[in-house]
Amino acid sequence: MNRKWVQREAPAWVEKGIVTWEQAERIVRLYEDRKQGVGILPLLGSMLLALGILSFVAANWQEIPQLARLILLIAVMCGFYAGGEFLIRRGDSRLGIGLISLGVISFGGGIILVGQMFHLVAYNAASFLLWASAGALAVYLYRSRYLYLIALILFNAVQIYSLSSFGTFSYTGFVMMVVLLGFYGWNSRSTLLIWCFSLSVTAQCLMWTLSEDLPFMWMFIPAMALYALGDWFKERQGSYAMQAAPLVVAFLFGIFAVFASGEWILRELHEEILPRASFYLGALALLFIISLLGKYRRGALSGALEWVLLLPFVYLNAGVAVLYLLALFLFSLFVLWRGYAEGWSFKINLGTVLFIISSLVAYVKLTWDFMDKSLFFIVGGVLLIGLSWFLNRRNKRILKAAEEATRHE
Repeated sequence: MNRKWVQREAPAWVEKGIVTWEQAERIVRLYEDRKQGVGILPLLGSMLLALGILSFVAANWQEIPQLARLILLIAVMCGFYAGGEFLIRRGDSRLGIGLISLGVISFGGGIILVGQMFHLVAYNAASFLLWASAGALAVYLYRSRYLYLIALILFNAVQIYSLSSFGTFSYTGFVMMVVLLGFYGWNSRSTLLIWCFSLSVTAQCLMWTLSEDLPFMWMFIPAMALYALGDWFKERQGSYAMQAAPLVVAFLFGIFAVFASGEWILRELHEEILPRASFYLGALALLFIISLLGKYRRGALSGALEWVLLLPFVYLNAGVAVLYLLALFLFSLFVLWRGYAEGWSFKINLGTVLFIISSLVAYVKLTWDFMDKSLFFIVGGVLLIGLSWFLNRRNKRILKAAEEATRHE
């Protein structure tokens, strides 16, 4: 729990009569932002210590006998783990977690160095997968968000290494990440962890389509499965965190479809982008039904409008640019409307930014071919500045009116 979260939730507490407005302000003042900076220092110190040790060992590595190297690797790793456990038991959990993270890093470094020492040949990403598994084990042992992020990075490194070195997608690594870190993130109810997990899954869905030479749009099936799962979250924050990354990719694809629409996208990019319609549309429809049931269960059926970004306009022979442009505007206006309805300033600002981006996309698409380029940039700049000023002014008025109404109640 931090100051920003309390500030965001306080109006809802006042509205429900849990606390008065004065009591809510006193609660907010109990949370000082500067305390977070102190907690980060041990973690930064542990990173600098790791870099110092690595640079020292690397500079003298060739001069050390092989047996001494092996003993040194084991001693360093065990020293970090033992030191971290000792500090955690003494109550210094932040510095202890920092040392545990160094133990995880040194474990992976040891695997790589041992492979080099004995000239071991790797035929898959098993060594990186073992490293990532150690990171996931540390997460469950110490219940740390910092260790969770490290484990997430390691599982992404598994896929990058597997693709770059062997040209294959590690299904084992993907399943382990989803099961181990997905389960932990779901139970933690941490917005940060869920958001990072969603981003990693979406990125690996893209890696999957690239490695298997599948049409690009197949990535939306596992990505939107993650979105549909988010609709079964009870907490609003967790639901949005899980659904953010798939929606970002869908929004970016909509922008791409607006600019790339035309005969060439239907002919030259057909195989690279479009899956077979019967399989793809059937899977997408099934996910839409699952998502709709989750939204109905939460009483948030209006959120089904977010699926406008996934409508497969690209299968049409004409009007693709216009339809995707309308989808971008509808989605941005929906986010803006929900932000006003929920009194959530972040969502209002996000909807404003998306609406401005959609307006810029429409302006470029409609005027680039026939308008003088200098005039194009001048008029576009004036329009964006004016639109930004108008929307920000309107946002401030609405939020101020809502805050005053809450205080009077």
